Amino acid sequence: MGSALALPIVARGRGIDERTGERTGDMRESDSPATLRWPRPIGSPVLDSLRPVIEGSRHVRTDVARIAEVARWMAYEELPFPRFGLDFDPATDRERAIDFTMVSNTINSAFSDFETGVKFETELEGRTWSDSQAMTSCLKRAMAEGIPVLDGRYLAAVTRSELDAIFSGNIEMPMLDEKLAVLNEVGRVLAERYDGFFHNFLATCSPRLFDGGKGLVDRLVHEFPRFDDTSPYRGRTIRFYKLAQLAYWGLYSGFQGHGGFRIDDIGSMTAFADYIVPVAMRVMDIMVYTPELDARIERHELIPRDSDEEIEIRAHMLYATALLTEDINALRPPELQVIIPQVDARLWGSYHATHWPHHLTRTIMY
Repeated sequence: MGSALALPIVARGRGIDERTGERTGDMRESDSPATLRWPRPIGSPVLDSLRPVIEGSRHVRTDVARIAEVARWMAYEELPFPRFGLDFDPATDRERAIDFTMVSNTINSAFSDFETGVKFETELEGRTWSDSQAMTSCLKRAMAEGIPVLDGRYLAAVTRSELDAIFSGNIEMPMLDEKLAVLNEVGRVLAERYDGFFHNFLATCSPRLFDGGKGLVDRLVHEFPRFDDTSPYRGRTIRFYKLAQLAYWGLYSGFQGHGGFRIDDIGSMTAFADYIVPVAMRVMDIMVYTPELDARIERHELIPRDSDEEIEIRAHMLYATALLTEDINALRPPELQVIIPQVDARLWGSYHATHWPHHLTRTIMY
């Protein structure tokens, strides 16, 4: 793993100062190149693309031995298959449920002001909603007012002032200009090729996530560039596909018991590389950051999009959750095997409200 081997195991703000060699916290032994463990293939181009980052990281490391320790207790949790609710009745309004899920995922990113940290909130039906729930509440409110926010023909032409009015809340919707550009772009593709709606697009895809360019994710990232969540890393292309996978995970989960949403290779889905699950990995001492990176995150400094630090955080999270899932399954009977997104749901659900600081990156990809 090259220079990654020198990284310390740290608790928050503790470890080995690489400049002075002084001990500042507890240590565990590092893995050597000869013992680097790689997840078993699951048919995922995302997971397959990560190896250059895992082997070449300078700012982040995964403690593989610690993963085994965590798996020894997490394997005995229930880890249920999440039952995500769709915003429309999947039994009676299947097409609108699909369209709403896909449109909302096109702008499912950046809900806190990067300068102040204030979260976007809005009121609907006597309740205050925040973050992504505030965004979907705004879309539902607009639909109730007769605004066709699911129709690509409307999205292709929507203006900034119109979008600002739709997303009325306590603050201006963060990254409103970027969200406008995304909706205009996605709307044009839907209008030109699929009569304006995502359900028509999905009907033309293979019922697999990855299928030689014909799959659900393959097609989504190719035809809608906003979903092409990749990063360059030392001459290689690293694939994350966070929102593309999350959109289909929401549909697959939400349609359980309501006719299903067919994905034949659901086991090839990875975790969703965001801000929160890396925090869970840090709290559990699975992911290890240099003291310098830890300090930058504690100071709430922006970690630039496509920087080595940002790419390594996201890549190690995906790598670590894949290994954790393997170790959990090794301790569970055949009828209780889980897939990676179930482990992701367990970690995200437990840590999305934690006060431990997460990295901040200004991006529309997560």
